[in-house]
Amino acid sequence: MSPVSRGRKGKQSKKSTRRPALPDGLSTADECDCAACSGADFDPQRLIDELIAGAADLIESEDPLDAEVVGATFVSIGAVAGEAFEEALVGGFIPAFEARASSQALAVLLAIGSVAQGRAGKAAWAAADRLVEAGVARPGWAAELSEAVTVGDCQRLSDSQGTASMLACSFHRAGRSHAVVMSVDHDDCGAAGDILLLDLDQLPEALEIMRAGGRDSGFKITTQALDAAEFRWQVEKALDARAVHDSDLPDEEMSDMPVDDDGPGYPALAVLVRARMNVLPAPSKPAAPHGDEGEGQIGLTALQVLVRLAGNAGSPFGAGAPIALRGRAAVAALPAKRKKSEGPAPVYRLKVGLRGAKPPIWRRIEVPADISLARLHTVIQIAFGWHDSHLHVFETPYGSFGTADPDLGHRAEAPVTLEQVAPEVNNKLRYTYDFGDDWQHDILVEKILDRDETATYPRCTGGRRAAPPEDCGGTWGYADLVEVLSDPTDPEHHDRLEWLGLDHAADFDPDRFDAETVTQALPRLA
Repeated sequence: MSPVSRGRKGKQSKKSTRRPALPDGLSTADECDCAACSGADFDPQRLIDELIAGAADLIESEDPLDAEVVGATFVSIGAVAGEAFEEALVGGFIPAFEARASSQALAVLLAIGSVAQGRAGKAAWAAADRLVEAGVARPGWAAELSEAVTVGDCQRLSDSQGTASMLACSFHRAGRSHAVVMSVDHDDCGAAGDILLLDLDQLPEALEIMRAGGRDSGFKITTQALDAAEFRWQVEKALDARAVHDSDLPDEEMSDMPVDDDGPGYPALAVLVRARMNVLPAPSKPAAPHGDEGEGQIGLTALQVLVRLAGNAGSPFGAGAPIALRGRAAVAALPAKRKKSEGPAPVYRLKVGLRGAKPPIWRRIEVPADISLARLHTVIQIAFGWHDSHLHVFETPYGSFGTADPDLGHRAEAPVTLEQVAPEVNNKLRYTYDFGDDWQHDILVEKILDRDETATYPRCTGGRRAAPPEDCGGTWGYADLVEVLSDPTDPEHHDRLEWLGLDHAADFDPDRFDAETVTQALPRLA
């Protein structure tokens, strides 16, 4: 079996409000130029220059939440650098920013101080105060940033399935309000999962989408009001469990975590959420040990529906910028399923090709657009002659689907339809079967057709060449097998025939394929 990474990187959604760009020093680049990758010595002065330059846009912002997100993004580097980062902040970065004595430097110090904990937060505030006393002009949002944040309603959505839960709370400051929504994965030791940062007026819609999605998936959803101290305990328990899991990730995976291409990733939002928890009353009960599961859980399928809010969700980084959500890759929000009122689904003509096969091996199949990924898996298995004796996964723009496995990052495929993950012509998916041999299939939506009432679906309408036998070592192993069987003098010739259960090499025909035979073997999944 090939190794599978447990790395996490935020899924993303968009918000309509204006945002300052992330300073270049916090943005991802096409090529990493860190000391480890480039071989050059790390230059902290360069990072400081980039942060100061980027703060010019931050100064023009109106909402202090913008500054908090920028500060959280910078502080979240500590998730990679470890405990030494606080020392670097207190003894290096903060004095360097103060030495610049500019409005941009003051903005950066305020941003760091708004979210940093312990000595680093105190040092940043103190340095900012000294610059103000020296006459450096404060950004317009600084006065609001210094006002108290108050907490509104705290609640938890739960069901009886025991899969996950959703925590939501509103916050208010100086006439502005926003909400934080966080999922908790109870199949992953109660670790924090997705984090959404929303405008307060979007929260009711988000929660209703959550409830409706749960009902559609067969879950009974309940909502429980939590007092502020209990809410803080639940959130910090989940954040702590996630931190334990992320600490086990390889360094090369952690290095991708602080930011995504257009905005903050999970670590930055986790820093911001921890800062918000500090305004809530301290819990009276001690912190839960890692892996301690609480009650109040909700199905992941319902959570996926909430992510539909992506197109309208709020982010302090503005239009086109994502809110970070947990995930192994940046993924789009899964569209809603077809409703019965929309009538019968059309038919998708798919071309499924075995990646890396030379000459090409492919199948053309027609299936109802609303076929589930679980049934499409069966169709592909039959079309290629696989035996369904290994794991598989569909890789889509909306996430990875197969047999649900939190460790692999695979969500359940049965509730998801093909047209949800491939809504348009020319959309592409990847289907991988057997993580050892790694049979990768490219799935292309060639056409969307009207349903032929005289036809039975699914059906196979074309293809080329026989599929390789299972467990032959992937595309390279299959090429070697074909070569060995074509040469009777090869010392492995007879062993390979015996392995295949064949008496003669003539019985092995890699060119053989018959679409009608496949169609007859397909189950009736119309």
